[in-house]
Amino acid sequence: MQIRLDGRAALITGGSKGLGRAMAEAFVEAGASVAIVARRPAELEAARDAIAARFQGARIVAIPADVSTAEGCARAAAEAQAALGQVDILVNNAGTSQRGAFLELDDALWQADLDLKLFAAIRLTRALWPGMQARRWGRVINVLSTQAKTPGPGGAPTAVTRAAGMALTKVLAHEGAPHGILVNGLMVGIIESDQWVRRHATDPRGLTWEEWKADAAKGVPLGRLGKAEEFAALAVFLCSEQGGYVNGTAINVDGGRSPVT
Repeated sequence: MQIRLDGRAALITGGSKGLGRAMAEAFVEAGASVAIVARRPAELEAARDAIAARFQGARIVAIPADVSTAEGCARAAAEAQAALGQVDILVNNAGTSQRGAFLELDDALWQADLDLKLFAAIRLTRALWPGMQARRWGRVINVLSTQAKTPGPGGAPTAVTRAAGMALTKVLAHEGAPHGILVNGLMVGIIESDQWVRRHATDPRGLTWEEWKADAAKGVPLGRLGKAEEFAALAVFLCSEQGGYVNGTAINVDGGRSPVT
């Protein structure tokens, strides 16, 4: 079975590194045109150039924008549509893992988390939805976290924001289905990415990267961390015609680590 995205155009936020970049590469390899969005122009342009060099003839554009703001979302959507002609696929991937004790979280931190993870998805989807609806074809993927399903102590604000994103996914799935727009969530477990590299760098135990990964994977039934390419492959499938009957789901990509499905 060949899974292709020929003729489709995608906008991916947080696209300069980690899961976002892996998805951008996978989408381009599958034949899609891609706009990657991130805040840091230098990193964004480096990612675009690397992907273009790897896939000759690829149509990939870099759009520097801060999607935690209404202005940044409007810019990203407008520039992507202008550059690609249309946007059929939206991947709301931008976000960081913010965790802390509830009483230590002030309003500013809560608001920043909601703006980056929830309102960015709301604003970008709202901007691109009319075009998808007019063409009667669209895909929206919200990259979330398994914490949304199993929040624990010290998990705020991320667990709360991601749970709201899961609810948003279900609402949009119901509203989009009659118009050919499918909306799904991908729930991130422990996957090798820039975020986990940074965590290793700040770990005071002095473990090597391989030792650190082995320790982090102790709670994963598969016994290892996931790979960004594995995550990206599922995103491509959901956005393809072969994934055309999958809608309103929140799929764990965590090696079986989450206690709930």
